[in-house]
Amino acid sequence: MIKTLNEDQARKLFETAKVARLGCIVNGEPYVVPLNCVLESDFVYSHSLNGLKISALRENPRACVQVDEIESELSWRSAIAFGKFEEIVKSDERAEVLNKLFKVFPRLTPVESTIARDGLAQDVIVFRIRIERFTAVAEE
Repeated sequence: MIKTLNEDQARKLFETAKVARLGCIVNGEPYVVPLNCVLESDFVYSHSLNGLKISALRENPRACVQVDEIESELSWRSAIAFGKFEEIVKSDERAEVLNKLFKVFPRLTPVESTIARDGLAQDVIVFRIRIERFTAVAEE
């Protein structure tokens, strides 16, 4: 039976998720890509190299991030955080977010990890999604 989860349950899914999916709009079409992220307070933090998703988010900052926990086709939980993209440009804040991400995901994509650790962090886009609301459901 499918049931609705509350915000606390949605947040717990984000805290334990290994991979999330970012949804945004590219040229008027939905675009979904996997990403590593950290939930903290009312923000989902992440980073990326410059590319299609970053240019799309800069053009249209509306976005969502989805996570799930799947045990089987009849036992799963899924949550979506809806919000707005915000690029983090202050160097101390960027470093703080990157450090949080590396603590949780020490083996982030090799290119990004190497760039950030070799002092080329300006090539890495650090951003957050300011969460406005959650939705979450489960089949249990």
